[in-house]
Amino acid sequence: MRTRQLGDTDLQLTTIGLGTWAIGGGDWKFGWGDQNENDAVAAIVRSVELGVNWIDTAAVYGNGRSEELVARALVELGPERRPIVATKCGRVIQEDGSISGIIKRESVIAECEASLRRLGVETIDLYQMHWPQPDEDIEEAWQTMLDLKQQGKVRHIGVSNHSAAQMERLRAISPIVSLQPPYSMLNRGIEEEILPYCGRNQISVVCYSPMGKGLLTGAFTTERAASLSDGDHRSKDPKFREPQLAINLALVDGLRPIAQRNGRTLAQLSIAWVLRRDEVTSAIVGARRPEQIEQTVAAGDWELTDEEIAKIDELLSRRDAALIEAGALDQGRV
Repeated sequence: MRTRQLGDTDLQLTTIGLGTWAIGGGDWKFGWGDQNENDAVAAIVRSVELGVNWIDTAAVYGNGRSEELVARALVELGPERRPIVATKCGRVIQEDGSISGIIKRESVIAECEASLRRLGVETIDLYQMHWPQPDEDIEEAWQTMLDLKQQGKVRHIGVSNHSAAQMERLRAISPIVSLQPPYSMLNRGIEEEILPYCGRNQISVVCYSPMGKGLLTGAFTTERAASLSDGDHRSKDPKFREPQLAINLALVDGLRPIAQRNGRTLAQLSIAWVLRRDEVTSAIVGARRPEQIEQTVAAGDWELTDEEIAKIDELLSRRDAALIEAGALDQGRV
């Protein structure tokens, strides 16, 4: 699989990274439904066997459960096959199940120590500020993360879900290695300002949800969307509900011939599409079972032609027009 440099570091990331949001289970606010833990560990191990060299997780995913499952996989893989591990701080689950944005120094340090214990590692390869909330505390959090780096507890520091203006504030303290934003055909809000900003400042973009949380895989129907459990946060996502759902499924139908002509899947097409941008270092692809990463990993080496990109642009313009007519463009793009 192709690799791309992470910022100005010595790390080379494969163009596919394994995302572990979904394996955190369904018993938290942004869960994805029930998860078989053995399947989750097997998916992580299989991704490494297929050439994926980095894993992304976060403390908040299942309130530490995702990190614990990553740790199990690291033990099974052994030190000789250990992938690069990225995790995040700044989202804390409270006793009532609510999630608070806390990025004060004491909290960031405590989260880092807890993540190191759960992951069973001495150093976190990439430590990221999950959300810039509260905004007035981002400099304090960033300085704390820099201190953790200087102490050897993390190797590199990056951010997630930050604006260009917020990144500019942090760069006054220390360079930013990476930004992790959502990016897919269904969520293109970073294209106008954030991607160019990252390109100018050597900030790697490691995007999440390139398959639109599954909507772009071709596996979704109106019936499946309606059957999502209460433990699956997508049941409350406007993209999975009308009027947006029908418009998004129409886009998928339009994309299908492009994938079929190449002998590829729709999931691979959606991943290859985000990787077409030079600013994107890697696409984070979730997998809850081994067969899921087996079906998507080949996208890491697929380069779309100019004609294919133009056709997709045409289909996306039609989607935008339909969203405008339905009064849902802003929700549909972010």
